[in-house]
Amino acid sequence: MVRDRRYTPAVAQGDRAARRGRFITIEGPDGSGKTTLARLLHARLRGADIEAVLTREPGGTPLGERIRGIVLDATAERHQLDAVTDALLFSAARARHVEEVIEPALARADVVVCARFADSTLAYQGYGGGVPLDTLRDIQRLATGGLVPDLTILLDLPVADGLSRKAAEITRFEDSFDEAFHERIRAGFLEMAAAEPNRWVVVDARTGEAEVLEAVVRACARFPELAALAAEPGPV
Repeated sequence: MVRDRRYTPAVAQGDRAARRGRFITIEGPDGSGKTTLARLLHARLRGADIEAVLTREPGGTPLGERIRGIVLDATAERHQLDAVTDALLFSAARARHVEEVIEPALARADVVVCARFADSTLAYQGYGGGVPLDTLRDIQRLATGGLVPDLTILLDLPVADGLSRKAAEITRFEDSFDEAFHERIRAGFLEMAAAEPNRWVVVDARTGEAEVLEAVVRACARFPELAALAAEPGPV
């Protein structure tokens, strides 16, 4: 039997031991600035004396980092991975990530800030790679135990802009896939965001880091226990 890790939203007030943390994910096409934003948001949380964990996908655990090396490696022998294999590898890493890092942090009532999560598999291997979305959703429910983020930030920008930003850090997904693939990914993210407006917030990633961070801080302020973020100055 698969253990049900389904997420129970945190209680707004009360003892930390009596509630669970908030799960915030950062999504977006390549080059949109997910890693940078995750780092800045984590620093802002810590600056407001809010316990927070910063993590990423693929990665976050020893197994996840090993899988990251396989799926992102831009060498010729890695180019033969297909969308189904990618989806299963990403999901295997995600299962360990949820079990070893995310769920324990939420149980401590910490805020978890994660660069990419299950929505990336739907966008890349589903909208981009053509794997049926319903199949991928079933796989994600298995891998995550039904865990769904409280808030997902979509950093949106034109594909050409994002790929130009990534020119100095090429992974397999920039090296092996054409622009049409990345356009499908962007369209998929926007479609998912439109379908769940209560969970997703779309932020224009073409603006500066400070503007993007402030937009995300405003989105986080919907949670009473994170309202202190709005009073914190931005990073220098």
